[in-house]
Amino acid sequence: MTTGSTIAAVLTDEKLVEMQRRMLRIRLFDSRAVELQSAALLPGPIHTSIGHEAAIVGACMALRNDDYMTGYHRSHGHPIGKGSRLAPLMAELLGRSDGICRGKGGSLHLADFSVGSLGESGIVGAGLPIAVGAGLSARMLGTDRVSLGFFGDGAANTGPFHEAMNLASIWQTPTIFFCENNGYAVSFSIKEAMKVEHVVDRAAGYSIPGVRVDGQDVLAVHAAVTEAVARARTGGGPTLVEAATYRFREHAEMLPTAPYRAADEVERWKARDPIALFRQVLIRRGVATEEELRYLEDEVTTEVNEAVQFAKDSPQPEPDAAFEDLFVNPIVVRGAN
Repeated sequence: MTTGSTIAAVLTDEKLVEMQRRMLRIRLFDSRAVELQSAALLPGPIHTSIGHEAAIVGACMALRNDDYMTGYHRSHGHPIGKGSRLAPLMAELLGRSDGICRGKGGSLHLADFSVGSLGESGIVGAGLPIAVGAGLSARMLGTDRVSLGFFGDGAANTGPFHEAMNLASIWQTPTIFFCENNGYAVSFSIKEAMKVEHVVDRAAGYSIPGVRVDGQDVLAVHAAVTEAVARARTGGGPTLVEAATYRFREHAEMLPTAPYRAADEVERWKARDPIALFRQVLIRRGVATEEELRYLEDEVTTEVNEAVQFAKDSPQPEPDAAFEDLFVNPIVVRGAN
């Protein structure tokens, strides 16, 4: 797997600190979401990105603001990694009218077009064909935008994954397929789900480049996706990037499952907490001091607390609003008053 030992030289100190900020936002946002669900304030299931922060932020920060992105059911981290404001995201989780989707999407279906986030889906693998379509549209419109589709290792065994990879390869769309491989589809080990050793091995079947990176190393992820983006932006077509990562919590909160992960395995991965690892990198390279990073952590904590309060203060949607935003009529009737 590639590492991020050389990429820091091309990143400004400001961007390096922003990486840590966004990882903290994901961690603290999801931690509060767990608390809110436990307090019966957050309806429906939630799937946290705790442990995946470096994979998400490294990928998102290799994109431009106007580049497209699609997520999946483990969805809160993706728009946060792309730069979304926390308050409307948290309001969406609580089903409130000030939510980013007016309370109609909830945890599994966040979308923020202002940062290129086209949406997420509880249907496994469903975002990948959309990512291919977004990339195709960017090319047909004559822009150099790219699209990135996040997915988990479980989605690598679904039809939409293979269909999307095939079309992207044939059409040479500017699409990055980004797998957050945490080793388990719910409680089923990827070792029992695939004959190939790694998801990235499947890139060869579609004649596209593939790279596997350490998903706990935000700089390694950023380097790999930066290269894939440059290739896509200049007409080189799609890339498959696989980030080896780990979720520190269960597949979904309050989901009863029999034990399926060894305790020492979980602890080994927790010892490679991406936020703690990058914190030490920032200090060692003189990018930030201990005091400055503590201030950053306090700043993000305040930001998340304010987002929670905003969500609690946001009104419930009116019943009639359920019928709004369902469709649009593109037909213009000439001569109509």
